[in-house]
Amino acid sequence: MTEPKPADSASQVVAHVRRLIDRGALLPGARLPPERDLARQVGVSRPTVRAGLRTLAALGVVRSRRGSGTYIPVGLPTLGAEALSFLAALHKFTVDDVYEARRILEVGAAGLAAERGTPDQMATLADEVAGLFASLTDRQVFLVHDINFHRSVAAASGNPIVASLVEMVASLYYERRRATAERATDRDLRDAADAHRRIYQAIRGRDGEAARRAMNDHLLRAWSYQAREARTNAREARNDTRQSRNDAREARLRLPRQGAHR
Repeated sequence: MTEPKPADSASQVVAHVRRLIDRGALLPGARLPPERDLARQVGVSRPTVRAGLRTLAALGVVRSRRGSGTYIPVGLPTLGAEALSFLAALHKFTVDDVYEARRILEVGAAGLAAERGTPDQMATLADEVAGLFASLTDRQVFLVHDINFHRSVAAASGNPIVASLVEMVASLYYERRRATAERATDRDLRDAADAHRRIYQAIRGRDGEAARRAMNDHLLRAWSYQAREARTNAREARNDTRQSRNDAREARLRLPRQGAHR
């Protein structure tokens, strides 16, 4: 009998946890057995258990808490942010790809939120809109309220699959936008805050069609804002390159000619 490969052994750990979930022995919020118990149950070493848990963490199935153990997360199921970031880098996801995905998912989510949103979810949306207007001078805080608003709309849709997909795309968007948020103009931020308020008002008014239209208009406009930022950045980069070349040329011209002081 051949010794199982480490990857195969780690797969046994993943399969064992899946069986526990299928039987209802592990529910959201539950703590997994300690490593030594899992190793004994599966018949593998503790390092192999850790390899299997890393695989599950990348899938978003478990989350480790330092000094406490490994748990099934409560809330929306999502692919691990690091795994999604790797996929984005590998497959060269563009800003256009991200916004197209957002429109496909979030326009429909806004319509469902108008039909299904609870009073508590409406209150959450109102709080995020208020946060947007309160943070117009702090772009990073504004971005957090922006992302949380869209996550809250998706959660209010009542569809956990849609909410999970929006959560993953929102995480990817936040990772990228965090580095460029300072480029947004004051006018763009004000327009974005107004757009979120219109989406909220349509959802609160239980007008699904108006909510879908407001979300679509907002995402199209946000897409155009970032495209304009990208063009501006590219133009500035070309100007900087041109200026650097000119500076280097002038520096060379100022150098004394060889033999001039002989």
